[in-house]
Amino acid sequence: MSGPAAADALDLITMGRVSVDLYPLQTEVALEDVETFGKYLGGSPTNVAVAAARHGDRTAVITRTGEDPFGRYVHRALRDYGVDDRFVTAVPGLPTPLAFCEIFPPDHFPLYFYRHPKAPDLEIRVAELDLDAIRAARVFWATLTGLSQEPSRSSTLAALAARSRRRFTVLDLDYRPMFWSSPREARDRVAEALAHVSVAVGNLDECEIAVGERDPDAAAAALLERGAELAVVKQGPKGVLAATRDGSVEVPPLEIEVVNGLGAGDAFGGALCHGLIRGWDLERMIRFANAAGAIVASRLACSPAMPTPGEVDLLIGGRNG
Repeated sequence: MSGPAAADALDLITMGRVSVDLYPLQTEVALEDVETFGKYLGGSPTNVAVAAARHGDRTAVITRTGEDPFGRYVHRALRDYGVDDRFVTAVPGLPTPLAFCEIFPPDHFPLYFYRHPKAPDLEIRVAELDLDAIRAARVFWATLTGLSQEPSRSSTLAALAARSRRRFTVLDLDYRPMFWSSPREARDRVAEALAHVSVAVGNLDECEIAVGERDPDAAAAALLERGAELAVVKQGPKGVLAATRDGSVEVPPLEIEVVNGLGAGDAFGGALCHGLIRGWDLERMIRFANAAGAIVASRLACSPAMPTPGEVDLLIGGRNG
């Protein structure tokens, strides 16, 4: 992989999971009874790159697909969304992952991952990484899932280490139990990664896995103690807490009619990265990210649902007016 010169650094590089999401076009119907599906680009770090691109940032994703029609779809979709696909390569013999969900608003969205015999995005190798591009990016976003298997684990840690704790190096605590042998294994991997990051982001369940704390303030404090400079704890219906060593802000939730909550966290992540890139103050950044997540929760899909800055500002203004 060949990267840009420092002067041409990307705003954001994300690394990790990719999939083709097949979402029911019928809601509140069991998956076995669904007859029609929509096909969308998916995978949390991939969606984060799309979300930030929608805000006008120059983004890329490091991931791998199969050599198949779904892999070709991933490349096309990324380009259509304005995400650089130069770091997306194919793995012979492994299929591009699929993900199905069921949609039972407001808070039940079971996910079914088809990542067998192994997902190509877990075959990211250190020798393929463009460490110069990773170092130069204004924000680098990695995920806990990327630490679940080799060689992706070593590659993710190498990418994080290459940043040398540069602002802003982000770990998304996206714990998915089906990817791990035990919660303890995941916690051990988090400890390795936190030594290299400056921002940690997760919901209450993920924070409990990562640092053994479910209370939002205690979880944020534990993440800061382990080296993060910014800890973001998503509390679902109670809003979002963001803390630094100098203080914290808490933003209440926005009341919306939930259609599909699965992409909300990725929209939040992309908007958070946008705020980091722009140098916003903490409260403005978290309010913007919170609103972006709410918008996507009110829509069916993930990647195509990511809002523009104008849509986010309109929602914030409408709720503050």
